[in-house]
Amino acid sequence: MYRADTSEGTLRFTFQATRCSQRYHYRVSRRSLRRRRARTLVAMRTQRQVVDYSLQKRALLREVYSGRVGTYEVCDASPYLKNAARFHGEATDLRCPVCRRENLTHVHYIYGEELKQSAGQARSRAELPVLAMTFREFQVYVVEVCRGCGWNHLVEQYLLGRAGLDEPGAGSDGAGRRRREAAE
Repeated sequence: MYRADTSEGTLRFTFQATRCSQRYHYRVSRRSLRRRRARTLVAMRTQRQVVDYSLQKRALLREVYSGRVGTYEVCDASPYLKNAARFHGEATDLRCPVCRRENLTHVHYIYGEELKQSAGQARSRAELPVLAMTFREFQVYVVEVCRGCGWNHLVEQYLLGRAGLDEPGAGSDGAGRRRREAAE
């Protein structure tokens, strides 16, 4: 059960577990919520064609847990991927589903025709909104990596770039174009 308490200028979310009587409280100030929204606004406006690979990951983990697939087959991250996770990755709060010792790291790889020499490089998440406003269109692949055991899996894929802002209906240009066509 979730409850939100908005007194004292902060939002307080209370989660009560159904199987035990513990309560967990999370305090988030309204100011930090505004800052989080402002930082991700550009990326969310241009992000489109999102493909989530969580079902594929779940099926693979089911096979690993049942013993049909060995851990050596799924924990095969290359040294380049581990280095990209170390230097360009974004740490998460999720534990590795195979070794359960270390937290996973998300690595963002970019591909596109306009990128030329930069295609195939790992980039930090902070660089993506700048690239999205610079280039017309490019693909982003998010890979989760465990730096301890070498588990890696594609988490999601999406398209970024200015082309998302130029589409009809996305901004004022699209609405103006429709008005001109209606007037003619």
